Amino acid sequence: MNDSSNVMSDLFDLPSFLGEFSLAAAARGFSRHLLLETEDGPILAWERLGEAPPIYLSAGIHGDEPAGPLAALRLMEEGAFPTDRHCIVCPALNPGGLVLQTRANRRGADLNRDYNILSCQETIAHTRWLSSRPVPSLFISLHEDWETAGFYFYEINLGEDNVRRATDLLSAVSAHFPAELGPGIDGHLLRGPGWIFHRAEPDLPDSWPEAIWMAKRGCSLSFTFETPSKAALKDRVAAHVDGSLALLDRLPKAFTETDSMDGVGFMPLCGS
Repeated sequence: MNDSSNVMSDLFDLPSFLGEFSLAAAARGFSRHLLLETEDGPILAWERLGEAPPIYLSAGIHGDEPAGPLAALRLMEEGAFPTDRHCIVCPALNPGGLVLQTRANRRGADLNRDYNILSCQETIAHTRWLSSRPVPSLFISLHEDWETAGFYFYEINLGEDNVRRATDLLSAVSAHFPAELGPGIDGHLLRGPGWIFHRAEPDLPDSWPEAIWMAKRGCSLSFTFETPSKAALKDRVAAHVDGSLALLDRLPKAFTETDSMDGVGFMPLCGS
């Protein structure tokens, strides 16, 4: 198989997926790194060296969210990652959850709340390997939400504010889903439709998601995408792909451009 549509099923087949991803990544010049061998399958990182700082994309940390890994596969197949930049992709961070189709790992732990305490073998191996690499300047994390009907994203930004980047992202996804409306999502106030501008602090002190750990490492910009799990899988995958491309395609100016907020239709920054 050489097309992500061949494995596009809500019944996620981890061995087939890993085989597909290995072929696509090798064809694009990425090298394979084994982070951990679990009873359900390996946790792998794929890396292609280039100009620093790296660009990093992760998916599959919740096993009942298959759209993220499949979108990572399509991005790899289509050569979406810029060839002149150091790129890292971890497409299936929770093998046990993906096999069982559960949010948690095989032992019932939510890995995306374990990046401070590091009580799970998966997060220990993952953070150990990432810590051996330069700190990324852009982190994209692909997720799904069972409680929403639209698309939304979290942004953690340690640098210049850039409203145009957010509007471009939402515009790219709008062919698949509308922006989720507020006034709040998952206990967070919205800066604008579909946009949670999150401080670089956890909601709960001991329950760090991967994005908070990345920010604490010094990653200057991260986006966590959330597609509606109840929608068709093909649409969820397409939204993740198009949202990622909206960020990757504007990398040459993404970290130097400061856009005016006048007339864009989003709230000014406040204590979020």
